Amino acid sequence: MSQKTGLVIMSTADHCLVDDMAGGLHRCQLRGRRAGRPVCGDRVRWTPGTPEGVIDGIEPRHNLVERGDFRGRPRPLVANIDRLVIVVAPEPAPDSLLVDRYLVLGQTLGLAMLLWCNKADLELGPSAPTLAALQARCRRLGIPVLEGSTTTGAGLAGLRNQTGGETIVLVGQSGVGKSSITQALIPALSLRIGEISATSGQGRHTTSETTLFRREDGGALIDSPGVRTLRLDHLGSEAVDRAYPEILEAARECRFRDCQHSREPDCGVRQGLAAGAIEAQRFENWRRLRRETKIAENPERGG
Repeated sequence: MSQKTGLVIMSTADHCLVDDMAGGLHRCQLRGRRAGRPVCGDRVRWTPGTPEGVIDGIEPRHNLVERGDFRGRPRPLVANIDRLVIVVAPEPAPDSLLVDRYLVLGQTLGLAMLLWCNKADLELGPSAPTLAALQARCRRLGIPVLEGSTTTGAGLAGLRNQTGGETIVLVGQSGVGKSSITQALIPALSLRIGEISATSGQGRHTTSETTLFRREDGGALIDSPGVRTLRLDHLGSEAVDRAYPEILEAARECRFRDCQHSREPDCGVRQGLAAGAIEAQRFENWRRLRRETKIAENPERGG
């Protein structure tokens, strides 16, 4: 049979599911190690077969999203992403550090990002100051901020329009409503999950794998459990620094090049904190992430 092109919508240890872009799903094996291991979102060359097809090669990637494992090694997750949609909500209370992890990842890869404030129908309560700070943070960085509710449907049209035709990944804490957003953006979600499960032969286990769902507007949504928690060890401290432009800018005013922004005199960063030009929580997040990546770069100093 002649070679075809397709889109990997799921990749497991022993096979991939390929969408032939004409409505068909095909379980495929790899043709040796030379083909490389595809990940969800890859465009591949494949040859149909009975009962399984074969993946012959991976088309060049626009980008590759990886996360660090506990040894600081990169683990590929998804490829060819257009936008990270960071989801927060009044409940559970927003995790400022986790949001910054996604901001570092997105900026390092050059991805467009969007902050979606879900559950807008709920009372903000104690989460109000943190949500407001996150919204202001993203706006300062030029990241669109939208809000809405999958319960009432408010704001969803704006989310669809902002991400129309894009391949997006929803990221955020457990419980913020990513599953309900996926259902809202993919109306035939349960039917598609059934088709994927039947083709993969994995049954319900499919729902725990990183999976791509094509959207009616020509885009796609990738549901990836792998980006719900995120280590950045593999990116390095310089990547962390680049994602905090306000701190880098202020550090240029420090008297000492090796200023630790702690007790040194004439520290531009501390002056920025005092003037409100640098958000205190964001400064603490930067210190935490920089410490993590420095330990990964110099493990002998980590203990």
